[in-house]
Amino acid sequence: MKKLILKTGTEQDFFKRGREIAKAADLGQPIPEESIISFEDPADVTKLITTARLALFRAIKECPGSITQISARLRRDRSAVKRDIDELERAGLLLVSTKTLPGHGRMKEVSAAASQFNLQAVIF
Repeated sequence: MKKLILKTGTEQDFFKRGREIAKAADLGQPIPEESIISFEDPADVTKLITTARLALFRAIKECPGSITQISARLRRDRSAVKRDIDELERAGLLLVSTKTLPGHGRMKEVSAAASQFNLQAVIF
């Protein structure tokens, strides 16, 4: 899995990083295998990474599975786990894919987008 970084940053930081990647591509240099998720406000990071969601990420990283399986392992309400999975998927920390089951339908399988993420916050 690739490197995943959650950080605070400005719009200028975002465009600067884009220019650096484009320049590397133009020069034929390898593009870093990392994903960076930026937040302008550090408070948004704390809304995303709650204690429950951090435990959820760890559980999914350890053993991917269906939402029902994960909620049973964590002994949490399925609808609460689903809401947390949706938020972490929107942020890019989790991947949700539809898996066809032999003989009886489909399920959504949840897995971690990376084996770990690096959290960086600079408060201005």
